Amino acid sequence: MTVRQRRYSKEEIARRGQELYEAGIRQQVEAGNEGKIVAIDIETGEFEVDETVVPATNRLFERLPDAQPWIIRIGHRAVYHFGARSLKKNS
Repeated sequence: MTVRQRRYSKEEIARRGQELYEAGIRQQVEAGNEGKIVAIDIETGEFEVDETVVPATNRLFERLPDAQPWIIRIGHRAVYHFGARSLKKNS
């Protein structure tokens, strides 16, 4: 098993990942992929899209073993949702 080391702070990874996503990756992946995961290498801008985190990051690591990944759910602000969701009632 490969032991990977993070080379950036969590804040720096998030900043770079969000910049890359907004600068061009969003336009490439958004149509037809709502709710899927995109794993982005913050050093190269390479990315993978999948239904869940593990397959997306695994494929990214297969192509770029030294990747520094940042993950986002397409069309959402966060990958996971915690807490109760409010339900709308049809009136």
